[in-house]
Amino acid sequence: MQEREFLAGQFEEHRPQLRAVAYRMLGSLSEADDAVQEAWLRFSRADSSAVENLGGWLTTIVSRVCLNMLRSRTQRREEPLSFHVPDPIVSSVDDNDPEQQALLADSVSLALLVVLETLTPAERLAFVLHDLFAVPFDDIAAIVDRTPAATRQLASRARRRVRHEAPKPDPDLTRQREVVDAFLAAARGGDMEALVALLDPDVVVRSDGGTRGPTTMLRGVQAVAQGAMAFARIAELARPALVNGNYGAIGMVDGKPLSVAAFTVVDGKIVALDILTDPERIARLDLE
Repeated sequence: MQEREFLAGQFEEHRPQLRAVAYRMLGSLSEADDAVQEAWLRFSRADSSAVENLGGWLTTIVSRVCLNMLRSRTQRREEPLSFHVPDPIVSSVDDNDPEQQALLADSVSLALLVVLETLTPAERLAFVLHDLFAVPFDDIAAIVDRTPAATRQLASRARRRVRHEAPKPDPDLTRQREVVDAFLAAARGGDMEALVALLDPDVVVRSDGGTRGPTTMLRGVQAVAQGAMAFARIAELARPALVNGNYGAIGMVDGKPLSVAAFTVVDGKIVALDILTDPERIARLDLE
């Protein structure tokens, strides 16, 4: 009993980091928790007495679990999805929850996670572990069963796609808020000119309604501005929130959350808007 308690204590010290790795790998909070739990079961059955770097060893375990889950997920899909909005991490603009901060370290925007969903399992693992957690390519190669050189290429391909499709948001939350608040006010007021002025010429909106709702993508200033005004007529209120560490909004109808929107603001312009409208997944989020 004492040995198991000691092992549990060691594992709990690393749980926030392991959950952060799993969330970036899977884009699903529930699946990330499942992956961490599976890692605990494997850890509790293994002999870790000779392990020198416990954190690195546990990261390897949870990464293998996530890789298997990603491969299984890919095999289950009959047709590739054009896009999928992962589970957002929603918090108050004044929230300082340390667990949330651990999940959001290194600014893992929802737009970045959307792009990661389009990578192959091996590309995603190589990019997440190396670029987000600084794991050496030699260690990653053993997980994906490739040479270090081939693993480096996996990460390089993923990195190019991320840079092209997931621009890094402005770090100033105050500036983000000014742009988003102006956008919402213009949408509610039907001010097309003001909306257009706030949008990047290549702006993209991805809205994921799940299996029962519409899943749509809009590109370009005019299409996005018109869509924003149409949505503003549906939602009675947009409550400010942090979505994956960046300024966002929760759309409300009859006092209940209808959507979670994550804005990507770059140089004072909205370049991307990722919206979750799937009622089943929204119901599972803690939006109190």
